[in-house]
Parts: sequence; C-alpha cells; structure tokens
Amino acid sequence: MSFHHNIKIPKERIAVLIGKGGRIKQDIEKRCGVSIEIDSESGDAAITGDKPVEQMEMFKAVEIISAISWGFSPQRALRLLEEEEMLQQIDLRDYAGRSSSAMERIKGRIIGESGKSRRTIEELSGVSISVYGHTVGIIGKYHEVKLATDAVDMLCRGSMHKGVYNMLQEARRRDKLDRMRLWEDKRDVEREEF
Repeated sequence: MSFHHNIKIPKERIAVLIGKGGRIKQDIEKRCGVSIEIDSESGDAAITGDKPVEQMEMFKAVEIISAISWGFSPQRALRLLEEEEMLQQIDLRDYAGRSSSAMERIKGRIIGESGKSRRTIEELSGVSISVYGHTVGIIGKYHEVKLATDAVDMLCRGSMHKGVYNMLQEARRRDKLDRMRLWEDKRDVEREEF
C-alpha cells in the first residue's frame, strides 16, 4: 500500500524543514519511513511511502512537517513522534476577522512581553506553542492541548492574563490530586493482593 500526501510550506520555512546539509529532512524520512520531495520555488512538499511501515508513522511525518511549517522548531516538532502527542492549530482569524490591528493585538496577548505569556501557558499546561502568521500551533498530549487551547481561547476573547493563569494552575492542581488518588488506589489494591 502506498502513501501520498501534499503540504504547502511557506517559503521562509523550507530551509528549516530541510536543515543544514539536509539533516532534518533526512531524519524525518528515516524515522517515519517516508520520502519527502520539496519544490523550493513553490513550497509544495510531497510525502510518499511505499515501505511496509505502520501507516501511523507516515501520518506522524505529515504532522511533523505541518508543525515546522507553522513555526515550530524541528526539535519541538519531533515531539510528535511520541505516541500520545498531537498537533492542534487555532486560526486567529476566527477571533480577529480581517482586521490586521486586531490580529496583532491578539497575537501580542498570546505571546506576551518578551514571550512571557506563551512560556507561562507552556509551563502550566505542558505543551509547546508556536504563534506564526495567523495561527497558533499547539503540541502536547490530548488533555494538555485541550487546556492550552482553552487558555488561548480565553486570551483571544479578552480575558485577563491573571485569570487565565489561575485557570491553568487550578487545572494543574486538580490533575496532580487525581494522579495522587490513582497512585493511592493502586497501592491499596496491591496491599489487598498480599
């Protein structure tokens, strides 16, 4: 069974995808069992695969290349190779419409002064975030991505940063308590077995 998928890469991201001496492109090809052909003039990238590799690995290649084209560094994009990691994209035009000033204001709220807001969301939710063009890309596990998406949505709708951070900290606290309860329940079951 052969696999074929086309992606449009912004011209300024082509060199990042290829990497110095072609290393990034080759690494993705090797890890995912695909072949990547890039037209540097048009930005068209074709991902193909014929090897009897799991189809999931080929889809991971598409996600990794999409993440790089959305502004993620190759190192952050390769996080998608991990089993439970996923890629989410938020289109900021849904909030800003066609207004370039509204778009810049929203992007500024998400990034924050010197990147502080973006880093805080990443630290509290466990995701990687890229704000590029009119999109916000998020990489993480499902529940992490859901939490970060909610935080970005709140900021886009005008919520105060403090309120967003409080929501993230509360969710993190609940998650920690749930993990502790799960661990205690498991320990109780193990004691009963003896």
